[in-house]
Amino acid sequence: MSKFADKAIAHERRRAGESALSDFADYVEQQQARRRQQQQQQQQPATTAAAAAVPQEHDELDILETLGLADEAETVKLKELLLEESAREGLKELLRTRIEEGRGECLFDVGTENNGESMGLSREEYAAALVAVRAAAKELRAGVTVLMTKNVGEPATDVETTTSNDVSAKVMVRRQPESVDELLEIRVAVVGNVDAGKSTLLGVLTKGTLDDGRGRTRVNLFRHKHEIESGRTSSVGMEILGYDVDSNIVVSGDPGRKLKWEEIGHRSAKVIGFTDLAGHERYLRTTVFGLLGTSPDYVMLMVAANNGLIGMSKEHLGIAMALNVPVLVVITKIDICPPQILQQTITQLTKILKSPGARKIPIFIKSKEEVINTATQFVSERICPIFQVSNVTGEGLDYVRTFLNILPFHGKFDSTAPFEFHVNDCFSVPFVGTVVSGVVKSGVIHAGDSILIGPDSLGNFTPTVIRSIERKRLPVPVCSAGQSASFALKRVRRKDVRKGMVVLPKQEGVTPKAFWQFTAEVLILSHATTIKPKYQAMLHVGPVSQTCRIVAIDRDLMRTGDRASVVFEFCQRPEFLCAGDKLLFREGRTKGLGIVTATGFDKNKFPNAMTEERDVKASMAEEKKGGGSKAAASSAATVKAAEPKAPATKTGAAAGAAKNEAKGAKT
Repeated sequence: MSKFADKAIAHERRRAGESALSDFADYVEQQQARRRQQQQQQQQPATTAAAAAVPQEHDELDILETLGLADEAETVKLKELLLEESAREGLKELLRTRIEEGRGECLFDVGTENNGESMGLSREEYAAALVAVRAAAKELRAGVTVLMTKNVGEPATDVETTTSNDVSAKVMVRRQPESVDELLEIRVAVVGNVDAGKSTLLGVLTKGTLDDGRGRTRVNLFRHKHEIESGRTSSVGMEILGYDVDSNIVVSGDPGRKLKWEEIGHRSAKVIGFTDLAGHERYLRTTVFGLLGTSPDYVMLMVAANNGLIGMSKEHLGIAMALNVPVLVVITKIDICPPQILQQTITQLTKILKSPGARKIPIFIKSKEEVINTATQFVSERICPIFQVSNVTGEGLDYVRTFLNILPFHGKFDSTAPFEFHVNDCFSVPFVGTVVSGVVKSGVIHAGDSILIGPDSLGNFTPTVIRSIERKRLPVPVCSAGQSASFALKRVRRKDVRKGMVVLPKQEGVTPKAFWQFTAEVLILSHATTIKPKYQAMLHVGPVSQTCRIVAIDRDLMRTGDRASVVFEFCQRPEFLCAGDKLLFREGRTKGLGIVTATGFDKNKFPNAMTEERDVKASMAEEKKGGGSKAAASSAATVKAAEPKAPATKTGAAAGAAKNEAKGAKT
């Protein structure tokens, strides 16, 4: 009877951890938004008092202003702007404003007012309004694409409607960027279980050809020989898909020929940057690094129709929900899956997405109207569109292409904040030197600027200069927040840089600091027993992946579903962190998530952290009495945890941490 009771308790704790996941992810988003507000107020001290006086409970007023329902809303109706010749300048300014808000593109409704009311246009008035939109867009160097029409009489774009006879259309207005540094980029991380068809789908989308059923289109995405031989991705692969101003996919005119990134960048107005991640459990560390380090705007979860949501798919879905990134699901291999098995997969997927831990609203895409409506509302993390595709027959692929074309920019980046760049990869390029690539987290940087890169194993930062900047393998003079780029550095050796470093601006009298210890508020998702101080796990904070130990907890212990304030300590080297960064820690599979609340820790708040020093004295006394080499090694590890760090000395704890990290990478 005790066995059944233990199983029931474990099941309840696991359910508690799952249900607390969604709430904690929302809490992390609120904390990050609050910290962004505080940073903006610090940058504008004149408006700090007025902004602080506004209570945070009145978010409804902001929503009303956004929807144009406030008292100050303009009285000029959209119908007048579209049909009257004298109001063409107003229409032009309206389009310009919406394009700027959408970072180069916007969706425009012809026949519908801003408040959702119908304009009651006739077909002749609709044609005149569309001509006015095209003329205004042409002056802004933008193209207009009709995505969907109602009661217009065009078979290619018309959708059936029985609710009304009003004439309307939804069009995409996209501006041609003047230079590559203005190119709209949206990052999509592709995850899923092994053999779900991730690399194959990306190959089909980017090459414009169908697969032969044996993975022919995925070969170009692999980076290593063993990946081609096994057919399994083991590294972080990158691929791009370009759309021009007329919403056409940029592909080669020759069938089967794949365009270079330079050609795609020059001909595109919008680029979807795919991050192809590994699906095998052996490469979970690489997958987690790709999800946190590349800062994706969206996550595409691939599910094989004949296997369902199994293995690492659930793990990847949980990580995406922990990061609060919108998720879209693609069910592949529907051409070889029996109908009853496909229905079982759909039922299982719906059940998991509607569970208390996910709280998603699954929407199965079966028409072009559903694609457009879902893509416009996809900024909400609660909506989860589900596509059913076949890479061999091409069924459902047009819906995915249209969805990616309409997908809006989702990232929250601040170009006015101080510059900060996270290093995801390092290279040594002949005749160029050391090159680092990653994502600009905040601020703006120019070629030729003086910077600091670090920290190294001692916590120091190296001064250098940016020789040149590239985006999508094209040289650009400037790079701003939210963009992925590569920097060529002067007088820096390849062995002196690594993944997880940061690039900061060089300022007089300002020296950045790396930290060994930091405080975080964490939620335990799953753990078989209890977590206490001295517990070690692999920690992921942005591009940083390193073994950490827990120094102190604001309670005696933690179990599945518990939230607590925890002090972490890096085992190998100090890292650069900021309050508000999201973190994941795991031992094998994911154990918990959290948010950094402070660098360092308050000893008054964590009195149990002082027990480390008492343990040191006790172990040293035992060692003097004749304790063995094992006691000496444990005392050295405890001294390293309690005393100030001395990175130059190599202790037994550092070697042990390296072994733990290697074990974590293998699992």
